[in-house]
Amino acid sequence: MKNELLKKIENKEIIVGVVGLGYVGLPLAVEKAKAGYKTIGFDVQSQKVDMVNNGENYIGDVVDSDLKKLTENKMISATTDFSFVKDVDFIAICVPTPLDKHQQPDISYVKSSTIEISKYLTKGTMVVLESTTYPGTTEELIKPILEEGSGLKCGEDFYLGFSPERVDPGNLIYKTKNTPKVVGAIGKDATEVIAAMYSAVLESDIHTVSSPAVAEMEKILENTYRNINIGLVNELAMLCHEMGISLWEVIDAAKTKPYGFQAFYPGPGLGGHCIPLDPYYLSWKAREYGFHTSMIESSMMINDKMPEYCVERAMKILNRHGKALSTSKVLVMGVAYKQDIDDYRESPALSVIDILGENGADVDFYDPFISEYKHEGKSKKGIDKIDEKIISSYDLIMITTAHSNVDYEMVSNNAKAIFDTKNVMKDIKNRDNLEVL
Repeated sequence: MKNELLKKIENKEIIVGVVGLGYVGLPLAVEKAKAGYKTIGFDVQSQKVDMVNNGENYIGDVVDSDLKKLTENKMISATTDFSFVKDVDFIAICVPTPLDKHQQPDISYVKSSTIEISKYLTKGTMVVLESTTYPGTTEELIKPILEEGSGLKCGEDFYLGFSPERVDPGNLIYKTKNTPKVVGAIGKDATEVIAAMYSAVLESDIHTVSSPAVAEMEKILENTYRNINIGLVNELAMLCHEMGISLWEVIDAAKTKPYGFQAFYPGPGLGGHCIPLDPYYLSWKAREYGFHTSMIESSMMINDKMPEYCVERAMKILNRHGKALSTSKVLVMGVAYKQDIDDYRESPALSVIDILGENGADVDFYDPFISEYKHEGKSKKGIDKIDEKIISSYDLIMITTAHSNVDYEMVSNNAKAIFDTKNVMKDIKNRDNLEVL
């Protein structure tokens, strides 16, 4: 089986399946197809399937013309019908792995996708999970489902592995194609063929590890490392404010050291599809072993309370201007979780808006990339534009995302008060009405 698959990879005879056509899946599907492998995308959302089949791109990291050309050339197609799994040789599972209302892992999308795959899995197929999850998922959850549903045996009839997604929306340098890939599979043969499949498509190093669990833990480490360090600077931001010290200046000074220091920055909280979630997966799994991840949980507590802390700071700023929060108009600038993208998954700005509203403020938002968002079952529309008159009509401007295409000079010249949680206005000279996190 191994040699046959390696030959098919070399001859580009592999048909690829990608389950989940979101921020991870669609870029991966495009790269597979661009490399010469016919690709079928699977998704339960018919709207996404229709858009892909029409060559209509909806992901920032995918080039519109690439998708259009690939669909026209029949290199990419999409479907909601999982029976087409029987036609593929390689399947990547790229579905969401959110947290439930109790902050515990919700792997229902992974489980349901795997069940559907198992119904149509054929001998000689490679299956790879890319969705971020807790260590053990591939071997403890996916393997039994695939074996029971298909009647096939892992390692003999099909290969199974884990290769963590590494997607950074808006990154102008590192995309799916040139970001190094980690592969951990069940058995040496599986590791070899799955690594070969990625190597044939990506312009990056493929780093193999001894098991899926190692690869799963590696992904958790990447984002827990960032969570903890951001928690550190968020706590220092609160301390430095009490001490009358600018943490931003402190960080600028510290990063002049050419070794032993990496700069992380404070903000209104954590957002995105990985950093706010992954540590919860690890702490949940650790409890199975009677282990308490005290440092990780402390950083999560700090980061989780930042939206509330920022609202408290906003309240004090308004008080100094003779205004109560409950009678104030507040404009939140930026609901994307990072600058210059349209992704608001887990964005702390959404919590900031909720808390401001709960305290009686009249809250609007402006984001040049997002006109409307849905959060906890409710939709909220933003204002279409900002100008001198609009900015001056608010009692407080609260900057929660550091978008680069905003005229901050105009904002500074017309705002009554500004609370900049991202230090995006660091070069603005008029700072009389400005306070920074």
